[in-house]
Amino acid sequence: MSQTRAPFSKILVANRGEIALRVFRTCREHGIATVAVYSDGDRNSPHVAGADEAVHIGPTPSAQSYLRADRIIAAAKQTGAEAIHPGYGFLSERASFVEACEAAGLTFIGPGTRAMNVMGDKVRARKAMQAAGVPLVPGREDLADVNDALAAAKEIGYPLMVKASAGGGGKGMRIVHDDEALRRGFEAAQREAAAAFGDDRIFVERAVMQARHVEIQLMADSQGNVVFLNERDCSVQRRHQKVIEEAPSPGPQMTPEIRAAMGEAACKVAHAVDYVGAATVEFLFEEQADGEPRFYFLEMNTRLQVEHPVTEMTTGRDLVWDMIRVSAGQPLGYTQADIPLRGHAIECRIYAEDPLRFLPSPGPLLRLRWPEGPGLRIDAAVREGSEVSSHYDPMIAKLIAWGPTRAIALGRMRRALQDTVVLGIDCNIPFHLRVLDEPDFVAGHFDTHYIDKHQALVEAHELDEARSQVVAAAAAVAAANARRQSTSAGATAEPAGFSAWQRSVRWRG
Repeated sequence: MSQTRAPFSKILVANRGEIALRVFRTCREHGIATVAVYSDGDRNSPHVAGADEAVHIGPTPSAQSYLRADRIIAAAKQTGAEAIHPGYGFLSERASFVEACEAAGLTFIGPGTRAMNVMGDKVRARKAMQAAGVPLVPGREDLADVNDALAAAKEIGYPLMVKASAGGGGKGMRIVHDDEALRRGFEAAQREAAAAFGDDRIFVERAVMQARHVEIQLMADSQGNVVFLNERDCSVQRRHQKVIEEAPSPGPQMTPEIRAAMGEAACKVAHAVDYVGAATVEFLFEEQADGEPRFYFLEMNTRLQVEHPVTEMTTGRDLVWDMIRVSAGQPLGYTQADIPLRGHAIECRIYAEDPLRFLPSPGPLLRLRWPEGPGLRIDAAVREGSEVSSHYDPMIAKLIAWGPTRAIALGRMRRALQDTVVLGIDCNIPFHLRVLDEPDFVAGHFDTHYIDKHQALVEAHELDEARSQVVAAAAAVAAANARRQSTSAGATAEPAGFSAWQRSVRWRG
């Protein structure tokens, strides 16, 4: 890791949960003081205690707190912070927030407004990538109405992907297979996009049905240096939301030559918008049965990604530290030749949610224990006693396992999941264990429709029994906690229900 002197003495993180704690960790390592911001609902959140200072910014709803740029900037000025790290989500990709930081004399740890404005609009991004010579899925951007879309369908052919220009997270997105479905899907996508983003512009592109979601991590400085830090495979998705990520991609067609070609294409993307900071360029990677694989530009995320730990564990880079340095104008300090690819890492997102219906499961965490062992990293947003709020994203932690081979990394992840204790709420650990034991996943044979093709992963079966055991165990823990509050005799006893949870996650689907 670079020993370059810290360019800031104090940084405010305009976020919450595990990503705030993640940024604080790097700041502590380099002697940078930290400021947390928090809403009413996060008053007792671990990220508040994890900073040197904390400033209250409003009521629990994010629209009245974490999305209030004026309050966040006021907190930075009040505490003497020199820079703001946005994390991901909330204000991290809003050009107006970057402009507000600059007007206040604060450094925004991220890219400039040009990159955000281009990449935040999928139609503009497609046009910019076409000009830069980056491979694109065949499509049409200039659609005035559904009749234009129908005309485009005749040129491109079905199936088509209908997408919102300002979309993200699967909103305003439909796959259609014929004219009638296109009519319905176009109008529905318009309504959804208008409601979610205030922008009903729609474009269409060929639906690549047998593709992996492979993304390239970039880091760029203000001197024009851009490097790619290999790829991540994020193909295991539920309703267009990533669930499991790994680096490198396990596909047999991901050769060093293809990796280099994708990395070079991603660097072209960064140069096209004068990018500075950490970015991820997402591609659809289409494996061919009889020929070279193809890849197509999907989008660029102008921020740190949720899944960045698998890149850090396979390259040895601290991406947050690099972001901090280049945002202050310092040179990158390393070249493409300095980026290794060491072993394999896999990340499982742990959500407070029903593992069958994938619906949020807010409530108190009555008992919590994270795993230990070689090659493990836990980026957690909660601690025992935390209240998981319905107001925010239900992800409570990320479990990351590294190994010299994919098989060893998978084995470590399996044991880590089995050794994790979460009582009081539903979580998706049983789902992860099913995936890690499913033969196609173990063999590395999957694409973005993996879960749809393996419905047994989300069917009841043993999960019903597992969840009933969790509920019973949680009730036992609650009772034990109540008894401990009335007497000190059992203060060090293991809560009832611990072994029941262990049984509940050790089953095999």
